[in-house]
Amino acid sequence: MRRRSHLYAFITALLVTVAFGVALPARSAAAPVRIMPLGDSITAGPGCWRALLWNHLQTAGYTNIDFVGSVPDGGCNYGFSYDGDNEGHGGYAATGIADQNQLPPWLDAAKPDIVLMHLGTNDMWGGFIPTSTVLAAYTKLVGQMRANNPNMKIIVAKIIPMNPSGCPTCAASVVALDNAIPGWAAGLTTAQSPIVVADLWTGFNTVTDTGDGVHPNDTGFQKMADRWYPPLAQVLNGVTPPTSPSPTTGARCTATYKVISQWGGAFQGEITVKNDSSAASSAWTTTFTFANGQQITQSWNTTLTQNGATVTARNASYNGNLPAGASTTFGFTATWNNTTNALPQLNCSLS
Repeated sequence: MRRRSHLYAFITALLVTVAFGVALPARSAAAPVRIMPLGDSITAGPGCWRALLWNHLQTAGYTNIDFVGSVPDGGCNYGFSYDGDNEGHGGYAATGIADQNQLPPWLDAAKPDIVLMHLGTNDMWGGFIPTSTVLAAYTKLVGQMRANNPNMKIIVAKIIPMNPSGCPTCAASVVALDNAIPGWAAGLTTAQSPIVVADLWTGFNTVTDTGDGVHPNDTGFQKMADRWYPPLAQVLNGVTPPTSPSPTTGARCTATYKVISQWGGAFQGEITVKNDSSAASSAWTTTFTFANGQQITQSWNTTLTQNGATVTARNASYNGNLPAGASTTFGFTATWNNTTNALPQLNCSLS
């Protein structure tokens, strides 16, 4: 009886140990979370936002991760080692990847748990592909991800702005796509396979953060990594962020356009930028596209550039700081065709 009582005691202790997890393996012993960076040349080579993101995750304690993909790393020398595997393909478009069913074999090989998707830049060239067509491609790609893994976690970027010299429509096309992404994601997300939006557009400046109006420099890569990190960390923690997250500054704004006066072949315009967020801003950007050949000849209270029909207006050195609820106004003169001077649709962002 004494030996039997010892046996009962041993079994009871074992059951208690298992029930409370004392004897379970440490979390780090579990299979690593497989993360696929999916995109074009901005992700591929050198794609150094991946290195910076990897390092940020590691130093924050997310060590049980594995970046996956069939493309070798482009090589980034920041003085630390990182996992360079990715699925970035230079020159590829979201519509092309979807139309040619290129994603399924990549998924079969990499078996990701999470996809970080920054796609659409190459779809913007020339203004030939409508936003709706790009979103339809996104939808097909999401379906292929879920067919590969019903529990796929998908983080889709509002892609970084672009303003190359050879594409006057690109800047506005990116804005149109980015504005449509949160609504698209909200309509397709599920509890089992959530779609999370990472805002990589806000605060990114094509003049200072790229070398050619498209491809990021080191400053741009750092901004991308900083914007990828919060939603990815939340997903790794088992938390699904809102489909349309507020930027880290809480940056939301509106821009109002009006024509002050017009005369033979010319007119004066004015735009008011208002900080609608609950936090102060340090900078603002407004973009819009003229539809009838208007050309700006002079501007004030802004740093303004026009590339073809697309106008980008940024704050001057003295009016970028807008407290919550505050506004500022800038103006310009421009030529027009004396027949149609329709008000353009404006897009506004704060950082």
